[in-house]
Amino acid sequence: QVQLMESGGGSVQAGGSLRLSCDASRITVSSACMAWFRQAPGKEREGVAVIDRNGNVRYADSVKGRFSISKANAANTLYLQLISLTPEDTAMYYCAAAAYTPRELCRNRGLQQGIFANWGQGSQVTVSS
Repeated sequence: QVQLMESGGGSVQAGGSLRLSCDASRITVSSACMAWFRQAPGKEREGVAVIDRNGNVRYADSVKGRFSISKANAANTLYLQLISLTPEDTAMYYCAAAAYTPRELCRNRGLQQGIFANWGQGSQVTVSS
């Protein structure tokens, strides 16, 4: 059974930074389609960033230039660096993984929930003004 464990969330003031981590087991981060999603209270879960097995990345327009997705293959860990945070970034952040996903599918649909079968429990990010 695939396990994804997020960490690194917390409370920061607007303009602050955080780094989220997602430790994976029973799935190989280097070869999977990996992504970060977030869900704010009363809103639908939305894709934030995706990275394919070759390291190609894609971001939601709302976070471009502020968030950066990366992975450490040796540690089997996915990261999300968040900078210039605003109160609108307040949400539960989830790590998602899809094994054996073609690169084109990962890039084209990696910001949609449907291709991901594996999810973490989430890490809360709260940004105050």
